[in-house]
Amino acid sequence: MERKTVQIPPADLDRQREFEEKIYRMFADREAHPVACVDTFGCQQNVADGQKLMGMLRACGFAFTKEPGEADLVILNTCAVREHAEQRVFGNLGILTHTKRENPEQVIALCGCMAQEERVSRRVRESYRHVDLVFGPHALWKFPELLWQVYTTRRRVFSVDAEDGTIAEGIPVVREKGVKAWVSIMYGCNNFCSYCIVPYVRGRERSREMDCVLEEVRSLVEAGYKDITLLGQNVNSYGNDLHAGYDFSDLLDQIDRIPGDYWVRFMSSHPKDATPRLFDTMARSRHVAHQLHLPFQSGSDRVLREMNRRYTREQYLSLIRYAKSVMPDLVLTSDVIIGFPGETEAEAMETVDLVDRVGFDALFTFIYSPRPGTRAASLPDPATRAEKQQWFDRLLAVQNARSAALHAAYIGRTVRVLVDGKSDDPDFPLSSRTEGNRLVRLRGDESLIGQFVDARIEDSNTWALFGEALPG
Repeated sequence: MERKTVQIPPADLDRQREFEEKIYRMFADREAHPVACVDTFGCQQNVADGQKLMGMLRACGFAFTKEPGEADLVILNTCAVREHAEQRVFGNLGILTHTKRENPEQVIALCGCMAQEERVSRRVRESYRHVDLVFGPHALWKFPELLWQVYTTRRRVFSVDAEDGTIAEGIPVVREKGVKAWVSIMYGCNNFCSYCIVPYVRGRERSREMDCVLEEVRSLVEAGYKDITLLGQNVNSYGNDLHAGYDFSDLLDQIDRIPGDYWVRFMSSHPKDATPRLFDTMARSRHVAHQLHLPFQSGSDRVLREMNRRYTREQYLSLIRYAKSVMPDLVLTSDVIIGFPGETEAEAMETVDLVDRVGFDALFTFIYSPRPGTRAASLPDPATRAEKQQWFDRLLAVQNARSAALHAAYIGRTVRVLVDGKSDDPDFPLSSRTEGNRLVRLRGDESLIGQFVDARIEDSNTWALFGEALPG
């Protein structure tokens, strides 16, 4: 992809600011105070997209609510990775018929990865006629113009054309209050794993210029954010399309030079592009957390080939051995799919064996969910759901025991944590995270929220640590 076809020209973005002003004036002339509800599903990339939508809406004069019934505009920002998330979205669209009936002027929009799928947009067009606006990730940057079309034509608007994707710098953002922030460093994916719909809905890989990323991270640090996550479908391939002589390791090195007290982490990584150089950069960094989320998906070489993952079991294990050798305190997490089409019990147990050998701190585990339009969806799948569930339960048993043991080893230790909010546990009212992103529930005063503190760990379970914030 040529950069001139990727970067949205400043003049086109300025035009969107004009549409924001038009919408703002339209409501001001009516002496109206519009309210929007943005409901985001799925990954942190979707969260980042949702924050951009809110930034543009705020420029249009909108305030925000979490209640669809109170909103003049409802946006469902969707995920297409798993069937369960898709069904939730369609269920919510059905519920919105009631809010639309009570407020016929309410505008309902569907966006995100689901919206980019042709079968989904067709279903919405035909069966959810109360939905006014449908647009995919490629059209997010021109959301103000699309919304203006809805308001002025009173017709349904669909913007879901197949595109390779673009980059739009300078879109306003509404971030959540607190200490955490997300920064997209690249968009799209070139990997085409056989089970994944993402490359079809988010387009080809395209990296932001390093200067733009550094400026955003620097502004976040200066604004007081202390836990910053760099986002991309495959951050390890950052810079490949820029042909500028730098890569993801160089980006981390430059970010690390930004002064301040903060942590930087990243996701997601693809093992085929992870390198010892990346781990060396992490190891010597002052700010990059010694935490690695490196999805392996399967411990069977045959299944990995069918998944089009482009690495072997031994190559993955070799990467982990090196990463742990330079970062003995590394907190390691991963994604795993059980029950891929054609997978046998023996192959599933290869995955369980890999989990046992590596000793992950935590796993995100899934039973395979077919996604229409992917190659895997057409593969023979003789194993029953009950068989897959048995394999899945054996995997969880191994990992849960490992997580519990790792957490138990923290009891009696003092660790540095970032207090990021309130907990729902009355005995440990504060929520915090370690550098490795372990959840720590704390006793302590609310005034500690937003600060790094030392915590003495007193107890643990499979999912969390429990302790007390020590005096500063």
